[in-house]
Amino acid sequence: MVQVWANRAASSEAAITKRHLRRLWGLPGTQLGVVAWPAARKQTLFGTWHYWWQAHLLDCLIDAQLRDPQPQRLTRINRQIRGHRIRNNGRWTNDYYDDMAWLALALERSGRLCDIGRPKALDTLADQFLNSWVPEDGGGIPWRKQDQFFNAPANGPAAIFLARHDRVRRAQQMADWIDETLIDPETHLVFDGVKAGSLVRAQYTYCQGVVLGLEVELANRTDDPDHAGRVHRLVAAVGKGMATDGVIRGAGGGDGGLFNAILARYLAFVATDLRGSTPEDEQARATARDLVLTSAKSAWDYRQTVDGLPLFGAFWDRNAVVPQSVTGDAQFVEGAVNASEIAERDLSVQLSGWMLMEAAHTLDDTAESDEDADQ
Repeated sequence: MVQVWANRAASSEAAITKRHLRRLWGLPGTQLGVVAWPAARKQTLFGTWHYWWQAHLLDCLIDAQLRDPQPQRLTRINRQIRGHRIRNNGRWTNDYYDDMAWLALALERSGRLCDIGRPKALDTLADQFLNSWVPEDGGGIPWRKQDQFFNAPANGPAAIFLARHDRVRRAQQMADWIDETLIDPETHLVFDGVKAGSLVRAQYTYCQGVVLGLEVELANRTDDPDHAGRVHRLVAAVGKGMATDGVIRGAGGGDGGLFNAILARYLAFVATDLRGSTPEDEQARATARDLVLTSAKSAWDYRQTVDGLPLFGAFWDRNAVVPQSVTGDAQFVEGAVNASEIAERDLSVQLSGWMLMEAAHTLDDTAESDEDADQ
């Protein structure tokens, strides 16, 4: 199956490349992902571009380079990073801490795994997270600047990055804040956040994902056994509460199009990187692996094929819908991107499918390596 998943991941990458990747404003040495397909003129001109979607596009390119190293993909990674900064008015930062955290994670991986580093950018972004930590206000770091909403989608990825950027103590403080403040005592899932002192009880797939990623990082980097225990508890909770028949639940298009794949990414991270040999460790890894592979098989089975390339659905357990026109665009409302009328138009949805295929490939490859070692 290793080659099957490699082929599926490669086809998913080819679909994004053909439908979405373009030069930014025709500038040499740049690239960004057009946020919809089919695209309206405003989208092809990058009048809308969605900072955090582009960070996940960069992450997917890095995944692909690890799967199948190619010089031309390194060029694309460089172009994506350059295009991002130019479109962001020559800066790395913006007003949203979750946005910046996703970019920081992708840039850190680019430097560590592909030798395309931006160390000054990482320091700049780290300062944003370190300086926004406000326990006296009830946080956590806020969702955005000048805001009193402290949520998992900002604190989770920012803390993963800080752990990888040698700020382990702060990452531990952030993990402890999440565990003390945002864990549902009944389901053990992660609540969205705290707004002006009140708990926002929504439970999203990507909240679970980033907390899993953070706790695995800390389990591996510290001597505190609590972190592995939190991974065990949350993986079990996700299996019960965030999947239907083993398939991770979707959240539509727009920003929600990325939610299920972020959970899949970090479930795969549990399966490949959680250390330890206790029965609880082994069970967490096995459950995480099964959730990713079952989701990937379903997403592939329910895809559509357009010009020989896959088009994924916003929900991995139902048929994808092929968008036919440029009407019904996604809308930016109160700091979030709502879905296009046909969710499959959204770059976020297609990135999720690609991210899922890359995750499945890493897990299948790991399983085969383990089998080879046993023989």
